[in-house]
Amino acid sequence: MPSISPNKPYRVGRSRTGLGLFATKPIKKGTRIVRYFGPLLDSKKKEEDEIENKYLFELTNRWTIDGSIRENVARYINHSCRPNAESDVRPRKRKIYIRAIKNIEPGEEINYDYGTDYFKAYLKPIGCKCDSCEKKRKKKRAEARAERQRLKEKAERKAKRRGEKVAKEKTKVQEKAKEKAKKKNGKANGRWLNGSGRPRPAGKKVVASRRKSSATPLHA
Repeated sequence: MPSISPNKPYRVGRSRTGLGLFATKPIKKGTRIVRYFGPLLDSKKKEEDEIENKYLFELTNRWTIDGSIRENVARYINHSCRPNAESDVRPRKRKIYIRAIKNIEPGEEINYDYGTDYFKAYLKPIGCKCDSCEKKRKKKRAEARAERQRLKEKAERKAKRRGEKVAKEKTKVQEKAKEKAKKKNGKANGRWLNGSGRPRPAGKKVVASRRKSSATPLHA
């Protein structure tokens, strides 16, 4: 890690993505914070054009700054989709500065937008981890959890209503069965009861009474 003068308003420290640059003093909007520097590469030279790393900063179609050297403290500044700084590119002077676009408070991480090409090549495949994107993901996860909970509660209410309906129908069927059995038992009992409602004595036959005629039969 490079040594930084105590007079500088920043320090290198741990961040969500590894190392980052943090303000140690208040930095006003518009202030040049640090210069992004390194060897100047000429794309017309094959050996220099073939150099590849994450710290290449293009000045023009021909000139590129290789910021991979450890002395380049600006290399520790991380990307953000909602940054508090920006790159101030000076192609003619072949210099790049990082400038504050907001007031930055002590302890706040300094960050700038790396640009579309870098984002697509290096950040999109693994997912951007800047505060803005983390908040979006956190919000989406919270919304997804809330939606899952809502669907779960809805399913539980539906299952409860279905259970109550089934129980009601079951009770109704049982009541009908009881009523039917009651009627059936009533008919069976009525078949074995006499007029007084008492059971008939076993083995006793009922003989119909005959009325005797007082008339004397006629003889031929």
